[in-house]
Amino acid sequence: MTILEKTLRTRLENNKILLMTHIVLGYPSFTVNRQVISQMVEGGVDCIEMQIPFSEPMADGPVILKANQESLAAGTKVADCLAFGAEMSKRYDIPFLFMTYYNIVFKYGEEKFFQDCRAAGIKGLIVPDLPPEMGEEFFRLAKEYSIAPVLIFAPTSTDERMTVLNQSADGFIYCVARRGVTGKQSEFGEEFTTYLARCRAATSLPLAVGFGIRNKEDVAAITGKADMAVIGSETIRLVDQQGPEAVGPFITGLR
Repeated sequence: MTILEKTLRTRLENNKILLMTHIVLGYPSFTVNRQVISQMVEGGVDCIEMQIPFSEPMADGPVILKANQESLAAGTKVADCLAFGAEMSKRYDIPFLFMTYYNIVFKYGEEKFFQDCRAAGIKGLIVPDLPPEMGEEFFRLAKEYSIAPVLIFAPTSTDERMTVLNQSADGFIYCVARRGVTGKQSEFGEEFTTYLARCRAATSLPLAVGFGIRNKEDVAAITGKADMAVIGSETIRLVDQQGPEAVGPFITGLR
């Protein structure tokens, strides 16, 4: 069991559902990132997913896409993100993950990336465009460096595909709430409940649900069905519209 999974299971002993938040590093600045993370931690989040910006974030909707583009335009580099990750891991006693796309890891160098992530205290990686069939070395290194590779189930995943993904996954499984990209409102009806039951049957890892989680009602809708709610685009919208100081009260009010 990885440190990430152990930490989440420990936190689940005292919470009906956990919260994971998402930020894009360097957007609108690393200074604001620090303020937002401080607010998130004070608000009670259980782990934070930090996105290393990429020019073509194919899983992300317009809010996160814009944040990626503006961060890159401001000059954000992978080394900046690693240094920031190390700073946050030392400052706060919750797991931090990196989310990015495989070209970033490939160009940086897979083993060097894992070495530097471990040195920075990163507990997990989410790389949505790397399937297990094309990532043999990536998943070998993840095990060697004790960094959990988080894989993704989708409503379109067959039971057989979920089984294959589970064989390479660790930490938790990220369950996409619906088809499409991040940021749009999701529905949590009978079809969703059936889907989550399939996810639960396919893995013994904790289940996180993301894509379209916007408010307390959404978090309540998945409580008892999943282990963690993922809030991404909504906090970015909040910072854009009201500033980082609005994040803490928002997080506190989610459960």
